[in-house]
Amino acid sequence: MTKLKIKTGDNVRVIRGDHKGAEGKVVRIFREKNKAIVEGVNMVKKHAKPSAQNPQGGIIEKEAPIQISNLSLLTSNGETTRVGYRIEDGKKVRFSKKSNEII
Repeated sequence: MTKLKIKTGDNVRVIRGDHKGAEGKVVRIFREKNKAIVEGVNMVKKHAKPSAQNPQGGIIEKEAPIQISNLSLLTSNGETTRVGYRIEDGKKVRFSKKSNEII
């Protein structure tokens, strides 16, 4: 399993594919598949049978996972950046390679 530099709660931008340019917050990460679900990105329609939670059934729109290699982390001022690691005060922290700020 590879080390992922994107975590749940990070703001990311899609840099490749059909949804290029879309931005959102990472909701969930699937480490074994190298994919992430990003809020409001890669929406798919799913046909749902009637159930207790959804007695009507019908077509539901939900986010589908997107490959992590197609995502880039955003800095606080909204530009894409790569992620680096360094030790500060005895703790390992992530930092933006573009602006050198701690994420």
